[in-house]
Amino acid sequence: MSVSLYYSADRALPLTAAEKAAVESIVAAHMSSFPYEDTESLDLYEDDGDEPHRIVAGSTKMPLDPGQLMPVVIHVLDSVTDLRRVLPDADWHVHLDDLDVPWDETDGYAFPGMRDPSLAAELDRVSEWDPASE
Repeated sequence: MSVSLYYSADRALPLTAAEKAAVESIVAAHMSSFPYEDTESLDLYEDDGDEPHRIVAGSTKMPLDPGQLMPVVIHVLDSVTDLRRVLPDADWHVHLDDLDVPWDETDGYAFPGMRDPSLAAELDRVSEWDPASE
């Protein structure tokens, strides 16, 4: 069973040339700094014209490796935060399957505690656990 992070922005006006360039720049920066080659990253859909007011949309499948989960969540949500900040007048919807991701003007998109180093350490321990060694 997989879990995915979904993100979309809607508004009546299409992207301007400057906004398109800003979105492309954010995506390029995200891709160049993403820490895992074998894990899905920020993935924006091509505009198929089915939703005329949709200016940005995408999804990211979460990794099954617990040690990669929080770094991927943080990296993708930071990029979606950057996207929202360059497109502040859009109606944004960001959710992890059925769970809405809260927006905070200061911190952007984040789950409580997601940057807690002790949580990251615990997830690393889980990912390294070998049940055969018990």
